[in-house]
Amino acid sequence: MDKNQSRRQVRLMRQSLFDQGFLDEQFIQLEELQDDSNPNFVEEIATSYYRDSYRSLQAIELALEKTPRDFSKLDSYMHQFKGSSSSIGAKKVKAECQQFREYCNAGNGEGCMRTFQALKKEHATLKKRLEAYFQMARQAGPIEAACRPK
Repeated sequence: MDKNQSRRQVRLMRQSLFDQGFLDEQFIQLEELQDDSNPNFVEEIATSYYRDSYRSLQAIELALEKTPRDFSKLDSYMHQFKGSSSSIGAKKVKAECQQFREYCNAGNGEGCMRTFQALKKEHATLKKRLEAYFQMARQAGPIEAACRPK
């Protein structure tokens, strides 16, 4: 596959992440901060997010296992996780965080458990999709500056 074809595939893969609702505008803002002096900036930010997020998810999971549940603490943990997820543009993850917080505010433990499982699934799916995207982007080489999805 030639470079132009590889770059086209990278653009299509990136666009699909927006079209399928995995990413939002914040991801584009991160891309706009990437330049020749730090060509892997977005990938480094995403890697850092995933490294840190596993600790956060673990803390939430442990808090969910405690009885009685401390919904205030769970909401606080999820508020922090939602902020981290927002910072990389993880749209579906952020939506699950918001749903979890609503269940916390209602004192709905079962809703929290269900939503947490969905959140972990969205988190893992986005990680796989971003890893594939970054790998393909590295192989294709530099592309033009970030652009808004269609």
